[in-house]
Amino acid sequence: MEKRYVIGIDFGTESGRVVIADVELGGELAIHSTPYRHGTIVERLPGSGKELGHDWALQHPDDYLEVLRSSVPEVLRISGVSPSQVIGIGVDFTSCTILPVDVEGQPLCVQTRYSDDPHAYAKLWKHHAAQKEADRINECAKASGETFMERYGGKSSSEWMVAKVWQVLNEAPDIYRAAHRFVEAGDWIVQQLTGKLVRSNCSAGYKAFWHKQDGYPSSHFFKQLDERLVDLTETKLAGDILPLGTRAGELTVEAAEMMGLCSGTAVAVAIIDAHAGVSGSGAVHSGQMVMAMGTSLCHLVLSHKEVTVEGVSGVVEDGMITGLYGYEAGQPAVGDLFGWYCEQAVPSYVQESASQVGISVHSWLERRAAELRPGQHGLLALDWWNGNRSVLEDTDLSGLIVGLTLATKPAEIYRALLESTAFGTRKIMEAFEEAGVQVEEIFACGGLPQRNRLFMQIYADVTGREIKIAAATETSALGAAIHGAVAAGPERGGYTDLATAAVRMARVREEIFRPIPEHKAVYDDLYRQYIRLHDVFGRGGLVMKELKRIKQKQNE
Repeated sequence: MEKRYVIGIDFGTESGRVVIADVELGGELAIHSTPYRHGTIVERLPGSGKELGHDWALQHPDDYLEVLRSSVPEVLRISGVSPSQVIGIGVDFTSCTILPVDVEGQPLCVQTRYSDDPHAYAKLWKHHAAQKEADRINECAKASGETFMERYGGKSSSEWMVAKVWQVLNEAPDIYRAAHRFVEAGDWIVQQLTGKLVRSNCSAGYKAFWHKQDGYPSSHFFKQLDERLVDLTETKLAGDILPLGTRAGELTVEAAEMMGLCSGTAVAVAIIDAHAGVSGSGAVHSGQMVMAMGTSLCHLVLSHKEVTVEGVSGVVEDGMITGLYGYEAGQPAVGDLFGWYCEQAVPSYVQESASQVGISVHSWLERRAAELRPGQHGLLALDWWNGNRSVLEDTDLSGLIVGLTLATKPAEIYRALLESTAFGTRKIMEAFEEAGVQVEEIFACGGLPQRNRLFMQIYADVTGREIKIAAATETSALGAAIHGAVAAGPERGGYTDLATAAVRMARVREEIFRPIPEHKAVYDDLYRQYIRLHDVFGRGGLVMKELKRIKQKQNE
């Protein structure tokens, strides 16, 4: 039988990555990346230069299409695979990234009359300017005793669908009226490929309050929020919601020509990018956790039961692997945090020293930080440079470093920042286990585990757990490809279900990071101090919030 292949398309925060994988053997036959030309839009709109407000994060949807036009043909060229051998396509996307579109599915921002309105653009997952709306959702749900909030740790986020849509309604009602639908960017890409708008149960469940049995919250709840939202789910959020692994449709002639593929190729329902890392790591059993580690960190736990977990970002039946509940928690600044330090805070001599030996600032700091023993630097940090997602669910929190002196060196701060994210992960793991969701096996995937050995050893030492590393360089893209193999189905040479496909197509590295006992003992002591800081500043202290209030007032 002729070899069969699948393509996975991973839309991240800064770029889109495409992999082509062998259906039978898995792995990554070829990889190609396309950076987003407009990047993340945080200060001014492209073209007009119109200034954005505080906590805005937008993107231009043309950048997503460029990934399809450039990277898909390139992986075909690199691999030598014939388009006729590609049986399926899968798509994953950062979430919640939303787009207002017209009746034809065209984004409003590409239309001349709306191109100067920030609300017409894609709101990236880390757009936090809808915090006021998120706070109101939380207050209203609590006051009315809405039980659906229990699936989200008792709080919704400014990153999610309803808060972002409501912000559009409040600040740009003309854009709200013009939008035929608000769609997740992953669902929009699938529509560009198939000509059909279908919504993923993954993004709808984790980011839009949808439930497999109960559907969306009642219209009564939305009316309590704002009378103008009473029909939100029947209008702006309307559309069939399909489960992961389902075939959303087939590649249209136009999309096939754009990418150099064959029309009629199966296209899978979209999945959230981090969640694609679950199948891409080969995790398919209850008790397994996947840490998707990149600019942010998502903690994804599979379980056979549904319970309430403090600070969880969501639990969805069939939300990651069919037949299991998938829990999501997370930290919104990990790679972004280390990147901020290297780009904005290190002295010039560090940059010069790194350049002299031909390595990055990250690598230079990692080497120096690895020479330190745990606790030797005398520092402790809270990793809240982009707020806290789990367990406190508060985007108004900010970063903190304690213990700085005139003798503190850059590598010491760098190590303290690495450790702070590991402490945050340990807190999240403990919240799961206190709720009765066991974490028995840990996988790590994403760019950071591939590049930074010190980072992974610290995580093993702080958590006291063994950590396995996904073999794939682009784990989420491979996971998306696995979904494409299931969408194709056995009749086209694919698979019947996600678990079977993931076991066959995903691998882990031979190297396992194991905790060093003497390191763990020191980190246990430091973790107790971390929890003291965590609770003082996160659960009761108002200092961070007051600083943010003063800053906003002075910037008005």
